[in-house]
Amino acid sequence: MPAFAGVDFLDFDSLLNDEELLARKTARQFVDENVIPIIEKHNREGTFPMELVPKLGELGFFGASLEGYGCAGMSNVAYGLVTQELERGDSGLRSFVSVQSALVMYPIHSYGSPEQKNKWLPQLQSGKAVGCFGLTEPQFGSNPSGMLTRAVKSGDRYILNGEKMWITNGSLADVALIWAKCEDDKIRGFLVEKGTKGFKAWDVHGKLSLRASITSGLAMNDCEIPAENVLPGVSGLKGPLSCLTQARYGIGWGAIGAAMACYDTALQYAKTRKQFQNKPIASHQLVQDKLVFMITEISKAQLLALHIGRRKDQGRVDPTHISMLKMNNVWMAMETARKARDILGANGIVDDYCIMRHMNNLESVYTYEGTHDIHRLVIGERITGIPAYF
Repeated sequence: MPAFAGVDFLDFDSLLNDEELLARKTARQFVDENVIPIIEKHNREGTFPMELVPKLGELGFFGASLEGYGCAGMSNVAYGLVTQELERGDSGLRSFVSVQSALVMYPIHSYGSPEQKNKWLPQLQSGKAVGCFGLTEPQFGSNPSGMLTRAVKSGDRYILNGEKMWITNGSLADVALIWAKCEDDKIRGFLVEKGTKGFKAWDVHGKLSLRASITSGLAMNDCEIPAENVLPGVSGLKGPLSCLTQARYGIGWGAIGAAMACYDTALQYAKTRKQFQNKPIASHQLVQDKLVFMITEISKAQLLALHIGRRKDQGRVDPTHISMLKMNNVWMAMETARKARDILGANGIVDDYCIMRHMNNLESVYTYEGTHDIHRLVIGERITGIPAYF
């Protein structure tokens, strides 16, 4: 298979600097050489390619936009381009990196004690340790403030009781960042280490989406945590929501990669598949209409991601901007996948081609880290000043 040449109708690359181009080139080569050849096997078997984790650490992809502790200190745009390429490989791979980087390393880096940072950030950056993020519960997804998990102070320890669900990397994690309500009703973050008494993880089976990703449930049953394992720098929903904003940013870029993979597969297929008078189906008006929709939406998504990435690097981005990025670009990727599948006809449903895998994955990406509809309401509140969640 030839190396992926990229999708660039508007000369998007002319807007990128050398650091950003290098970051994307490095990630693109990694995906072409290490992910594409194996990912369908993992998707079939419902396993995650753990052998890639040390390499991801060596390349600086974990916590890539953070400073210190071995982190690469990339710009947010460079990091976005990395997540784009990782999701071109598979949403499960990008999810792994997003959780490690945005949902575990970011809060430790931003809100952790010096001891917590020194203990965990170098291990997480190198891939020697894996983290997970425990916010969603069986009864509470879009309304995290309703969480039932509780933390009660007992001397120099906290006792946690509760359950979390839909946790990426849950059973793989060496440390789980669990969000729980304390006795003062404030939400705090707790670092729970693997093997802690009263803490267990189990995997969700039967998934038809994100199959090359480990999704787990977590339970805390009188789970005792030293007080020094509490993140000292934040309380309330600001903590978990700020983490989710970081993750959504990467998703907004990652969805472009999934769309690129589907578009490129459909384009190459349409130029070689022949029907009616032995002409390639790319010569048909309806096929061209689908391809034009795809390249137009991908191009718009690239510009949206770049603009928000530049604002993020300048410290001028608002969370609602990132809601728009996630909402629009995942929708775009889903529509692109569906049209690409249509162009391939029956071949579109088999895993000789990547399209159906991306389409199934994107159904989950459409929902997690804030559903499509919730992000519409977030933006609606921003423009009207009126919340409409209830």
